[in-house]
Amino acid sequence: MGCAISGLAAKAEFGERSPEVEEEDAAAARPHLSERHIQMIKESWKVIRDDIAKVGIIMFVRLFETHPECKDVFFLFRDVEDLERLRTSRELRAHGLRVMSFIEKSVARLDQPERLEALALELGKSHYHYNAPPKYYSYVGAEFICAVQPILKDRWTAELEEAWKPARQQRRPVSDISTRAVHVPVMRPTMFQYVTSLMKQGYQEESSRQRQLTLSPRDRPERSNTAL
Repeated sequence: MGCAISGLAAKAEFGERSPEVEEEDAAAARPHLSERHIQMIKESWKVIRDDIAKVGIIMFVRLFETHPECKDVFFLFRDVEDLERLRTSRELRAHGLRVMSFIEKSVARLDQPERLEALALELGKSHYHYNAPPKYYSYVGAEFICAVQPILKDRWTAELEEAWKPARQQRRPVSDISTRAVHVPVMRPTMFQYVTSLMKQGYQEESSRQRQLTLSPRDRPERSNTAL
């Protein structure tokens, strides 16, 4: 069965942007989660945690169904045509558990933003070396939500979805040149939106660092001397 937000992440993707723009986006994407929403996420995680291996497998099988190009990132799975075989794969189970462990750490750090930022930035940097580009990150969040809904059953409410899901849209007033207020849609970031934006920032930072390492001293941009 389909999921209401499965695949929507792809529609929200856009072209590559500069590291500066990514960093600005991450700064603007501080999670607008109330204490109530943080508590709701943590309480729901207590239920999800009992089935984390199952959720991890379902999440990745769904990911490969909705976005088969993602299989190219995984050497062990890229040639697998029968996705049902993956449900019993020890390798996929292990990877799913690693991702679920990251989500668990993120949930635990929701009220510790500095630690959450450090965690997500480092994961983004490591994904550069896995050759896992940022466009895939939001896909995982969408499939996670689809995987946990049946587990949470009647605990899954519209409000809980608003707290977990990648982003929600609201409208904010913007003044045009005639000073009249114009309401334009903006994305109000929640947990997954914030974490994925930080991962993208980490990926871009590591990409820039690696490019600098490959440049010859002659090609590297000069650093101005600011010593007094």
